[in-house]
Amino acid sequence: MTDSPAVNSSPYEPGAVEDDFRELTRRVTDAGLMRARKGQYVTAIVVVWLMNAVGWAALALGDGAWWQVVLAAVWLAVWHEQLAFLLHDAGHRQITRSRKHIRALGLIHGNLMLGVCFGWWEQHHNRHHNHPNHLELDPDILRRVAIFAPEQAQDRKGFARFLAANQRYLFFPLLGLEAVVLRIAGVIALRRRAVRQPLLEGGLMALHAVMFFGALFLLLPWSSALLFLAVHQVLLGYLLGLAFAVNHKGLPTRVGKEWSWLERQVLTSRTLPTSLVGDFFYGGLNYQIEHHLFPGMPRSALRHAYPVVKAFCAERQIPYVETGVLESYRDLARHLGSASEVLRGRTATA
Repeated sequence: MTDSPAVNSSPYEPGAVEDDFRELTRRVTDAGLMRARKGQYVTAIVVVWLMNAVGWAALALGDGAWWQVVLAAVWLAVWHEQLAFLLHDAGHRQITRSRKHIRALGLIHGNLMLGVCFGWWEQHHNRHHNHPNHLELDPDILRRVAIFAPEQAQDRKGFARFLAANQRYLFFPLLGLEAVVLRIAGVIALRRRAVRQPLLEGGLMALHAVMFFGALFLLLPWSSALLFLAVHQVLLGYLLGLAFAVNHKGLPTRVGKEWSWLERQVLTSRTLPTSLVGDFFYGGLNYQIEHHLFPGMPRSALRHAYPVVKAFCAERQIPYVETGVLESYRDLARHLGSASEVLRGRTATA
């Protein structure tokens, strides 16, 4: 895949693209893909909570052997990722349309169960959905040390410049910190009072920390607790980071005036068709084009929307990027190296 420079204008006629999106919306709606699936989500919530309870019970009932601690950490990391996907789906109104219920689900699964600030995440993630890969408006690009287009290189100084210059090699190792970084971002938002009800959100996050660390150090000696923390947090960071990392990186970026909804969602995303096991670990986000086009579409409908959207894009001659999982990570590594090449050139001549 070749890297695309940032562009300022849309490659399509605005009126035609708007008509196209209306037609695509009609097709997925007629196929029943926007229909609420509350029963499926109730089942998913019950299963995820039960599996988390199993992990903690195993930790409590085990004899503290190192392999038991590691297995419990791996198990809980997998199911904590599923808690994060429930937070994500609630924020997109996939589970319910009730604002009160959305907030309750987000606060419980995010602040209380994961220590992630739902109020910060919801604002941040919705802005990303509105402006994916926009170098001036997408917060997922703006908050990271990594650069995704050469235009960003001029802003990097000191240690941040070193990290960006070597990002092709550092990006994947540092993904293990993603779970910690998400919590830090939420704490910063709380300190800046950038969320609604900061006392409530901060209090729930504090309660999460007391329960999580209290349970660990109550059930395990400190050395085993530290082993659990290292395995659990790094694996959770990778599970979350790898699920999100390849969704947009290496695809066209832009500056200035926005494109139409159809263009900005299809042209800046890639879909990774997988088995149901892959869908589980990606939380359905491997169907990224479909999710970005219809963020309120329930997760289980995304794999069924995939052939509909792909066929529609082929009809309208709209580029649709579909890759395999390994190929997507290779594309990302190549893109990170290409985007930061200007920094390595400067370093070499400095």
